Amino acid sequence: MTEKDFIPSKPKVFIEAGKVGYKSPSNIALVKYWGKREGQIPANPSISFTLSACATTTKIQFKKLDSPSHGFTFDFFFEGSPKPSFRPKIETFFKRISPYCPFLTEYHFTIETSNSFPHSSGIASSASGMSALALCLMEIERMLYPGMDDDFFIKKASFLARLGSGSACRSLEGPLVTWGVHKEIPDSTDLYGIPYKGEVHPIFKNYHDTILLVDKGQKQVSSTVGHDLVNGHPFAEQRFQQAHRNLVRLKPILKSGNLEEFIQVIESEALTLHAIMMTGDPYFVLMKPNTLEIINRIWAFREESGSHVCFTLDAGANVHVLYPETEKEKVNQFIVNELVAYCENQQYICDRIGQGAVKLN
Repeated sequence: MTEKDFIPSKPKVFIEAGKVGYKSPSNIALVKYWGKREGQIPANPSISFTLSACATTTKIQFKKLDSPSHGFTFDFFFEGSPKPSFRPKIETFFKRISPYCPFLTEYHFTIETSNSFPHSSGIASSASGMSALALCLMEIERMLYPGMDDDFFIKKASFLARLGSGSACRSLEGPLVTWGVHKEIPDSTDLYGIPYKGEVHPIFKNYHDTILLVDKGQKQVSSTVGHDLVNGHPFAEQRFQQAHRNLVRLKPILKSGNLEEFIQVIESEALTLHAIMMTGDPYFVLMKPNTLEIINRIWAFREESGSHVCFTLDAGANVHVLYPETEKEKVNQFIVNELVAYCENQQYICDRIGQGAVKLN
């Protein structure tokens, strides 16, 4: 499909008003995307685990305007209260998607959203938030265009979510989603995320992710700025090639359930992401001392116990502790005994692999 396939004709029916809602999860990349081209196009392909507990719930009430507006009219509420600081991001998102959703200027929207995780916890909410918002808008579009098939619906919703936040396009489905063109992934595209179609060993279908909240403060460099800094990075091209190779390497691992090799790829990807940040111009460090302490303790525990626990990182200080269902009790005890002390206010979130977004009644 191309961008033109997502530009609609005139609506088939008239809708005066209505209400829609979706709950959409966050995701954690296994092979990371870092760096993007114009139009939210990824510089390299990625694959992620869809999460379950860390999610955003968004509801939209919409009402037809007397005449189309020149801009966008909406009210925004976060956790039940007006949140003026969020408005510019939604304005930017609406501008980007307006060629594909022309009805945006014909309605007034009341947007209510909330997160299952604490705001400012250091958990990236853009993936869950933008995917939930995109799904709500597509539900409105489906009312205007009855008969829309589910395949088109989910592809366009992912396409729209990507224009709000790149990684958001991977949050709509699960348990594994890829995004970005790769010669060995059928139907892969830069335009939207697709469920991973390769064979997946049962051990990866109920994996756990405990998120250790090392630093809940504002990141010194936002992800948007960080992506831009990859342009001109001395190691950028090698990094993009590495991501392609790691996706190839991951395919037989996901099929066989080889956890030793899984750990090698996942932890290498996490550290490479931060190495790119630390070797750019300007350079920056998002890990904290406690991030490194947690990593070292995971390595020591794995060596001593024979566990298959491992870590990955997003673009921040928090640590995602990944482990199979079969080791849940042992790893949870290790986390409580040794790792929670390194979390801000001893806060952490127990999550696991999920199946994607859910429509609200």
